Amino acid sequence: MKILWAKSGGLLPLDRGGKIRSFNIARELARRHEVGLFIFYPRPASDPHDQLRDYFATVDCLPLDLPARAGVQDMLAYAANAVTARPYQMTKYCHPAARQRLREVVSKGQYDVLLCDFLVTAGVVPWDLGVPTVIFTHNVEAIIWKRHFEVSENPFWKLVAWREYRTMDRAERRFTKLAAHVLTVSEEDRRAFLKFLPEEKVTTVPTGVDLEYFKTPYAAERSHSLVFTGSMDWLPNEDGIVYFSTEILPLIQQEIPDVTLSVVGRRPTRKVLALAENNPAVRVTGAVDDIRPYIKEAGVYVVPLRIGGGTRIKIFEAMAMGSAVVSTTVGAEGLPVTHGENILLADSPENFAARTVALLRQSAERERLGRAARTLVESHYGWAEVTDVLEKVLMQVAASGSSPEGVAVKEHISCY
Repeated sequence: MKILWAKSGGLLPLDRGGKIRSFNIARELARRHEVGLFIFYPRPASDPHDQLRDYFATVDCLPLDLPARAGVQDMLAYAANAVTARPYQMTKYCHPAARQRLREVVSKGQYDVLLCDFLVTAGVVPWDLGVPTVIFTHNVEAIIWKRHFEVSENPFWKLVAWREYRTMDRAERRFTKLAAHVLTVSEEDRRAFLKFLPEEKVTTVPTGVDLEYFKTPYAAERSHSLVFTGSMDWLPNEDGIVYFSTEILPLIQQEIPDVTLSVVGRRPTRKVLALAENNPAVRVTGAVDDIRPYIKEAGVYVVPLRIGGGTRIKIFEAMAMGSAVVSTTVGAEGLPVTHGENILLADSPENFAARTVALLRQSAERERLGRAARTLVESHYGWAEVTDVLEKVLMQVAASGSSPEGVAVKEHISCY
């Protein structure tokens, strides 16, 4: 089978959950089929994407000059887009150059199926060429923006989030109806799409983890230490760790004064950096070469997310290392975890703090949770098993030759 994997936002470095999921599945798929890769992304100072040529049959990279997040040009571009019916997160990436280049690649490639990785990528897909297209959604994007609206206290940001939620909801409905099939990463996301798509059109691809890379640690942990990992320029992560540090950590410190928190991840925002300035117990590392030592040394891995969709690969990485995890319900949403068996869940600051304190004080309970967590991810969630599910869908779509059923395809193209 000849597959074209098209993705916005780049693939390297592997510093975000979506990139990790996409790279590992695409690499495994390339061991079984002829996989071409088309990626477009903001132009980096140093581009690592040539490394991908070792894994894929063809690699077509298109770096773009896009406005920096929250910069003056970004604000002006958002204002110009505000008078349209398009979500800014799609408009920003769906550059005419990306649309034209992908059209050329698809026209020349004679592909059996096109995998559109992330909803944003759908805005540059040449739907009129009739190549069977599968959209791989890593989140329900509209739900993320709705949750931003619900938790934000800033009136301007609430307005931005509401508009993005409404326009993204329309975009999700439009493009998933055009696709031959839709992949989700959780049953929760699948149920959201089934509100407007037929059941047979949506399949869940479970979250996976590299079981060899994230092995159970044998080095000693620091029992009064906490860790949170993730891209710190991603708004749900920023919101979660600010919430934890201001609402939950002080409650923990009342019980365990010497507790420490490591916030590990790239591009910490001003809000995140301020956490370390305001509380000496907080350490903000920025980007690191290897997150495993930070996970390994922590007594408890915390996931205090209030916003999000899809699933959090970070939880499976921590579980694979045998860590005891405390998460909000939203943080663990979509994962096959069980409260009290292999994870602890808490949604109020008081409950989150109490469960974290209890674990910090009980090494035997931390070890029990950690062992159960490792057993869970070992059972079915290696990347090879996850890829089996996606591969089956692609083969069925390619065999059926399903092209987009939607009419008014030109309308959908012209909107983006």
